[in-house]
Amino acid sequence: MKILVIQQKMIGDVLVSSIICNNLKNIYSASSIEYLIYPFTQPVVENNPNIDKVILFDNKYRRNKWLFLKFLFETRNEKYDIIIDAYGILESNLIVAFSGAKKKIGFYKRYTSFLYTHTVKELKTPLSNAGLALDNRLQLLKVLQPDAPLVSKPVIYMTDAEIESGRVIVAKNGLNKASKLYMIGVLGSGINKTYPAPYMAQLLDVIAQKDVCLLFNYVPSQIEQATEIYNLCQPQTQAKIKMDITPGSIREFLSILYHCDALISNEGGAVNMAKAINIPTFTIFSTWINKDAWNSFDDGIKTVSVHLNDFKPELYGGNSPKEMKKEALRLYKDFTPDLILPALKKYTDLN
Repeated sequence: MKILVIQQKMIGDVLVSSIICNNLKNIYSASSIEYLIYPFTQPVVENNPNIDKVILFDNKYRRNKWLFLKFLFETRNEKYDIIIDAYGILESNLIVAFSGAKKKIGFYKRYTSFLYTHTVKELKTPLSNAGLALDNRLQLLKVLQPDAPLVSKPVIYMTDAEIESGRVIVAKNGLNKASKLYMIGVLGSGINKTYPAPYMAQLLDVIAQKDVCLLFNYVPSQIEQATEIYNLCQPQTQAKIKMDITPGSIREFLSILYHCDALISNEGGAVNMAKAINIPTFTIFSTWINKDAWNSFDDGIKTVSVHLNDFKPELYGGNSPKEMKKEALRLYKDFTPDLILPALKKYTDLN
C-alpha cells in the first residue's frame, strides 16, 4: 500500500503533521509512507523512520504552471492508494483531484469537499492537552481506523553525532559555565508575532538575576532587532547574553538546543521543535494567534504558555484570530511584563 501525506506549509505545521506519518506506519506497518512538504521544512523530518520518502514541493512548481501540471501527472503515476491532505488549499486540492487515489481524506470545506472521498470537520475546542493543531490531525486518521490507539506527540529524530556536535559547541563557547542555559527566542517570524523589544528586555533582566546564560536565537536577517533588545537590557544582563552563536542550519540549532535547560520564546517553529526533542518551553503567544491550537502539552511545569487573552479576555470580545490579526500590535501594548513575570519567575525556579 502507498500513502501520501500532504503538508506544504511552515516548519511547525510540517512537524505537527508528521504525527500522521508516524501513526500510519504503526497502523499499516508494511505500507510505504510518503510526505509532501516544502524544501525548507525538510530538516524537522530527517531520520524519521516512519517516512519512507520525502517529496519536496519546490517553488518552481508554484511559479510555472507547466511544471506544476507535470508534477500532477507524476503524482498520479505513483498510484497512491490513500492521500491525506492536511493542508487544504488550491495546490493540495489539485494534487488530490489528479491523484486517482482510492481514498482521499481532507478537512471539510464546503467548496472543495467534492474532491475528497472522506472529509472531517475541524474541531473548535481541543479534545486533549495536545491542542487543536494536533487533535485535528488525528481526526484525519480516524477516518481509516476509528478505534486505533494514536500517538499525538511529534518527534524529531536526532543522531548521536548531532547531539555530540551540539555538546562541543556549547562547551567551546563557555555556555555551560552557568548553572542554567536558556535558549531565548527573542523574535517571532514577523512583527505581529514578536513580543515588543522593551518588554522582552524587562523579562530578560529578571531572568538574568539568577546564575544563567542566555543564548539569543534569531536568523541573520534579524540581527538589528536582536541587537535592539540586547541594548535595552541592563549591563549585568548583557554580560550573560550570548548573541554571536548563530547556528548554520536547523539541525545545528537542534543540536545546541538539545543541551539547553529550556527554551523561552515567542511562539513559533522553535517551540514546536523544542517540544519534539523534550526540551522544556516557556512560550509567549502572539496576541492574535489561537493559543488552544498550539499550546500543546502545556502542563504548568515543564511546558508553559502565556497569552494576553489569559489576562484580559475583554479585549477580544469573542472575535476570531483572523479578525484580531490586524489588531496585534495594538494589543501587544496591553501585554505588559507584569502580567508574564509571575509565571516566568515560577518557571525559571523549576527549570
